[in-house]
Amino acid sequence: MTAVKNLVLVGHGMVGQRFLEAFFEQPGAADGWRVTVLAEEPRPAYDRVQLTSWFSGTTAEELSLCPPGFLDAHGIDLRLGESATAIDRAARTVTTAAGRELPYDALVLATGSYPFVPPVPGHGADGCHVYRTIEDLEAIRADAGRARVGAVVGGGLLGLEAAGALTAMGLETHVVEFAPRLMALQVDAGGGEVLRRKIEALGVVVHTGAGTERIDTGTDGRVRGMALSDGTDLATDLVVFSAGVRPRDQLARDCGLPVGERGGIVVDARCRTADPAVLAIGECALAVDGRVYGLVAPGYAMAEAAAAGLLGGEGSFTGADTSTKLKLLGVDVASFGDAHGTTEGALDVLYSSSRDGVYKKLVIGADGALLGGVLVGDTEAYGTLRPLSVSGAPLPVPPEQLVLPAGAGAPSGPLPLPDDAVVCSCHNVSKGAIKAAVHDDGCASVPEVKKCTKAGTGCGSCVKLLGTIVSEELSAGGVEVTRGLCEHFDLTRAELYEIVRVKGITTFSRLVDEHGTGAGCDVCKPVVGSILASLGNGHILDGEQAALQDTNDHFLANLQRNGSYSVVPRVPGGEITPEGLITIGEIARDFGLYTKITGGQRIDLFGASVDQLPVIWRRLVDAGFESGHAYGKALRTVKSCVGETWCRYGVQDSVALAIELELRYRGLRAPHKLKSAVSGCARECAEAQSKDFGVIATSAGWNLYVGGNGGMTPRHADLLATDLDRATLLRTIDRFLMFYIRTADRLERTAAWLERLEGGIDHLRAVIEDDVLGICADLDELMARHVETYEDEWAATLADPERLRRFVSFANAPGTPDPTVRFVPERGQIRPARPREAEPVHAPALVSGPELEVRTR
Repeated sequence: MTAVKNLVLVGHGMVGQRFLEAFFEQPGAADGWRVTVLAEEPRPAYDRVQLTSWFSGTTAEELSLCPPGFLDAHGIDLRLGESATAIDRAARTVTTAAGRELPYDALVLATGSYPFVPPVPGHGADGCHVYRTIEDLEAIRADAGRARVGAVVGGGLLGLEAAGALTAMGLETHVVEFAPRLMALQVDAGGGEVLRRKIEALGVVVHTGAGTERIDTGTDGRVRGMALSDGTDLATDLVVFSAGVRPRDQLARDCGLPVGERGGIVVDARCRTADPAVLAIGECALAVDGRVYGLVAPGYAMAEAAAAGLLGGEGSFTGADTSTKLKLLGVDVASFGDAHGTTEGALDVLYSSSRDGVYKKLVIGADGALLGGVLVGDTEAYGTLRPLSVSGAPLPVPPEQLVLPAGAGAPSGPLPLPDDAVVCSCHNVSKGAIKAAVHDDGCASVPEVKKCTKAGTGCGSCVKLLGTIVSEELSAGGVEVTRGLCEHFDLTRAELYEIVRVKGITTFSRLVDEHGTGAGCDVCKPVVGSILASLGNGHILDGEQAALQDTNDHFLANLQRNGSYSVVPRVPGGEITPEGLITIGEIARDFGLYTKITGGQRIDLFGASVDQLPVIWRRLVDAGFESGHAYGKALRTVKSCVGETWCRYGVQDSVALAIELELRYRGLRAPHKLKSAVSGCARECAEAQSKDFGVIATSAGWNLYVGGNGGMTPRHADLLATDLDRATLLRTIDRFLMFYIRTADRLERTAAWLERLEGGIDHLRAVIEDDVLGICADLDELMARHVETYEDEWAATLADPERLRRFVSFANAPGTPDPTVRFVPERGQIRPARPREAEPVHAPALVSGPELEVRTR
C-alpha cells in the first residue's frame, strides 16, 4: 500500500485556493495526499479584487471563493487563524502559531504580500490604517464614523479604491501620490491627466508629486493632520496607507531559502525554490523573469504550474500578462500590453476628448501589430484589444478606427480574433480553447464554458467577449443560442416574467429553486426584483425583496458621486402650489441641500445622508408630496407645456393630461426607466417625440408616439396612433407599457426594444390595437391592478419601523448624527470642496468640523 504524503499549504488567499482547486483537478491527487492549510486570517479565501464592494453591502460570505463542501469533499484540513511561524527544512516540518509541528513531503508557500507603510514619523498613530483585508475595512469603517477628513497615501489601483470607499462614507477625501500622476504604472501622462480630472470632479482632492513627511497627532494619540513634501499641511483625522506591497518572504528567509534583492522567494519555472520540496506561488514569489507579480492572473498561473508539477504533470510559469481593467470611483480605466510604448520603433495612435472625459491610446509596432494601450473613460473595447495585443496578429482594421467613438468611424461589429488569442488572462484561456469547449466538450452555454475552462471566473472583464464567442460558435454549428438572463437562469427576462405572473411566484428563492440554479447574482436579482414589483408583490424593501434591489432602490433615493443621496418628490405636470414650493425650500435650507430644477419639471434636492432621508421624507409626505421614483427603473416624469390654458397656440389641455398620466403610471416598475411628455400643439414644446411614450395634441384628439428616448443612442419616436380620444389614448398607452414590461430584455429601453421587436411598429400596433395575440385583456387587467394597488414607497417606509432600521449612516453609530458634520455654503448653495483648478461640480459633499471650513474658488 502506497504511503499517503503530506502537503502543507501556507496561506489561503485567492492564489492558495486556486492551487487547491488545480491540485485536486490532477489525477491521483485525492488518493495520494493529505492536505493541511494554514490560514492566518479568520475566514477562508475570499475575493480581494472585489474587496471594496464590502462597503456597499456585499458580505464576507458572498466574497468567499471557497465553494460550499469543497474542503470536506477533498478532505482538506483548513486551520483558520493559525499562521506558520517557522520551517525546518532538514526535518521537513512547519511550526504553527499554536505550537504544533506539521510534517510535510511538499510545502507550498502562498503567503502573499503585506502593505508597505512608509516609515514616516507618526505612521503608527491611532487612525492610521492599511487596506488589505476585511478586518482592515472593518477598522476603517469604524473610524470613519468619528472622522471628517480622510487621506489616502498612494494613488495606485488600491489607493483609488480606498479613496472611493472614504468618499462613499461621507468623508472629505485627499489622495497623496509621490509619482507625477495617478496609476503611474498603468497609464501614461495623458491618461493620468484625464483620470485626475474625472476623479477631482467627484470632489476628491488629488496631490501628485508629493510624499508624506510626517503624521501629526493630538494629545490623545489620534491622527490630526499630515505634512507633505511640497509644503502642504492637511488637516485629516483618518489616514489609509496604500503605497504598494512587499512580498511576505520572511519564512523563506529564516529557513535559508534564497530571496531577491528587493524581496520575493526565488523560484524556477515550476515554482520550486532552491529546496525541491518547497514551492512558492503568488505575490511572495520572485519568478524566473525577475518579477514579483501583484495581480491575481499571474498568481493563478503559478498555482496551476505548481499543482501540475507536484503530481508529475506539465506546467511552467515564465511570465504573465499584467493587463488590468477596473472601475475606480466610477471611472473606467484599462491598461494592457506595452502601455507606455517602450518597444523600439513603437508609434502611438491617440484619441482624447476632455469634454467627454475619454482618453484612448494604442501602441502600434513597426510591423503594424498592436502592442498595448491605455483606455480611460471608455473601456468597451478592452475585451477585444487586449487579446489582439497578446496574440501579436496583424490588426484587421486600421488602428485609427479602433480609438474612434461609435458613429465616428469605429468598426460596427466585433473584431475577429485568432484562435491563439488569450481571452481570459486570469486563467490563460484562449479563443481556441473556448471554441473547443463548445465543439468537443459539448458546452452549450456560457456557464457551461465557464465551468469547463474557468474562463470568465476571475476578474470578469472577459465575460462579454466570452459570451460573443460562445454564441458565434453555437450559431455556426446550427445550435439555437439561448438568450438566458445569466448563469443562474437559462430563461430570458420575458420568460421569467411570464412564469412569475402565471404561477403567482412572490419570492426570488422560489423562482430560482424551481426554474434556476445557485443563489443568484447582481444581474438576475435586480431583474427579478423589478418583475416582482411590476406585478404588485408588496413593498420592495419587505423581506427577501430588499436583498434584490440595486443601490438606489435599496434606499429609495439616488446615490450621488460623493456618497450622498438626492431626494426628488413627484410634481405631476410640473404643477406645484406656493405652499409646496415653500416646503421644499425650507427642507433644502434646514438640511443644507443643493437644489436644482430638473429637465422633467421637478426639484431635485442633493446632498442628503442616509440617516436624513426618512426625516426629509416625513416633511415632504406631510406636505402632500410623494416619491418621484427618481431612483427606480420606473416612470420618472411626464413633462408638459402649458397647453391651451395659457398658450395661444394650444389646442388641448396638456397639463391636465400630463398630470393624469403621471398619477396613473407612477411607481410602475419596468426593465428600464420610463419618461414621457405631453405637448399641447404641434409646436412640440414638451419634446414628446424624444420620450419612451409621448403625446401631442391635435384639434381632433391626441397623437401617440412610442419608442423614443434620450439614451446613449437617441432615437426619434414612432407614431403609433392618431387623433385618439382620452379613453382610447389611456387604453393604448396601458397596453403599450404592459407589453413592453412583459417582453423586454434586462435593462432594455423602449427604443431598443421596439427596434428589436419583429415587425416593429406595425406588429406593436397589431398587438395592442387589433389584439392579434389575444393578450389585450391580460394587459388591461395588469395595468388596472397596478393603478388600484399603488402605494407611495416613502410613506409606506415611514409607517414601518422594520424598514426604517436600514436608514443609518454607520452601523456602529445608529443614533443622532455627529453634530460636527456640516456643509459649507457658497453663493447660497451647498457645493463640494474641490481643487483650486478643477472645473465646478454640481454634487454636494460633506465638509466637517467647527474648526475647519473648505470653500471653493
